[in-house]
Amino acid sequence: MIKKCLGVIVLTGMLIGSSSLFATAAGEDMQKQIDGIMGALPKFAVPMREVGDRFQNMYFAAEGGNWALANYMSKYMHKAMNPAMVTKPNEYPDWVSFYEDDFAPVNKAIAAEDMAAFTKEYNKVINSCNACHDGMGYGFIKVVKLAAPPDQGIEYKLSSKAADVPK
Repeated sequence: MIKKCLGVIVLTGMLIGSSSLFATAAGEDMQKQIDGIMGALPKFAVPMREVGDRFQNMYFAAEGGNWALANYMSKYMHKAMNPAMVTKPNEYPDWVSFYEDDFAPVNKAIAAEDMAAFTKEYNKVINSCNACHDGMGYGFIKVVKLAAPPDQGIEYKLSSKAADVPK
């Protein structure tokens, strides 16, 4: 009987010990998975590429009277930076501040469907982008207005209203 009890005690100890090892291994595995996901999420460079393309497309949409497309490009240009909330939490507020402050006049011009105001504010934003790049040590990234939109597969001259964009 004592041997049997001793065996149960040893077996129980082994199970408890192995379960805590399993929990530790599972925790380490989960952390590896989280680290893998974080490593796969884009930081700033990939979302900024989308921001740049949408920013350029926006101009050609406004110029062509496709104000809904200009509005859409602005909306999704902003959302393109969402991964940075997680991957660059210290820098993300700078993006939000830029979009809500520096970029707001562009959005107002889109809402008003005012090409003269849009062009003026759009050019100011280009200067703001370049100043930000300089300030962050990326002065070698200079934004310029392209001669043609980066995405050639869109009809930019489709007449639309800024308010036509679904919520």
